[in-house]
Amino acid sequence: MSTEGNRRGFIGGSDARIIMGQDEADLIRLWREKRGEMEPEDLSENLVVQLGKVTEQLNRQWYELSTGHRVKDSQKHVHHPVHKWMAATLDGTVEATGAVFEAKFMLPWAFSEEAAAEKHMAQLQHNMWVVHARTAVLSVITGGGKWVEITINADPLYQHLLLTAEKKFWRCVQSGEVPRLFGVEPPRPRLEAIRTVDMSSSNSWAEFATVYKRTRTAYEEHEAAKVSLKKLVPEDAREALGHGLRAKRSKSGAISFEMLEASHAAVK
Repeated sequence: MSTEGNRRGFIGGSDARIIMGQDEADLIRLWREKRGEMEPEDLSENLVVQLGKVTEQLNRQWYELSTGHRVKDSQKHVHHPVHKWMAATLDGTVEATGAVFEAKFMLPWAFSEEAAAEKHMAQLQHNMWVVHARTAVLSVITGGGKWVEITINADPLYQHLLLTAEKKFWRCVQSGEVPRLFGVEPPRPRLEAIRTVDMSSSNSWAEFATVYKRTRTAYEEHEAAKVSLKKLVPEDAREALGHGLRAKRSKSGAISFEMLEASHAAVK
């Protein structure tokens, strides 16, 4: 994924992940790169990074084929209209929705949609903030031959914290002060439920499913009896007792029930 312009002059989406991350060494390295004190890390021999680059076009084409949505603005470089030091080099924008499009290649072992969303959350929220998008699409191809689409919504609270952290980092770049980790956990992604899972092999599922089916009729009868009992309680009654059951009316008018011991079962 190529980047237009000099990366020293702005904070981009991949920088946001480091700024909001938990690795102090990476943060200091990024700070020194932005100050021009060292060259950016050479990733030409990082196989996963290079696989991400060479599969980006395939990723975009597969997304368009699978969803029917066209992706435009590939590798478009955009600066925030107010904070000029914030920028994004987009993998694309979904034409129909305006969503930020981000293509990723990930290794298949230990892959999960939740982990993928959390890993790239800072980058996605940063890019959405820069272009004022309300959603982002994370399009992932794994080394196991699997394609996954994950939709992430803009999170105003996290974006506020992100902006605060990036402002502090940029001031450190300009002043020479060594930055500190900001220490913000990414929001847990709210993923759309799209899978059907076979739980036939789960013993716990089998146990509770049996209980659920066995008690279903009794539960329905119980709930119906509660409705009927509530209707029988006079409107001016604070309590109603009988046959081992007490109905109590709260100040708000809600009626609750409790079982009575045998010695208190009779109405006095």
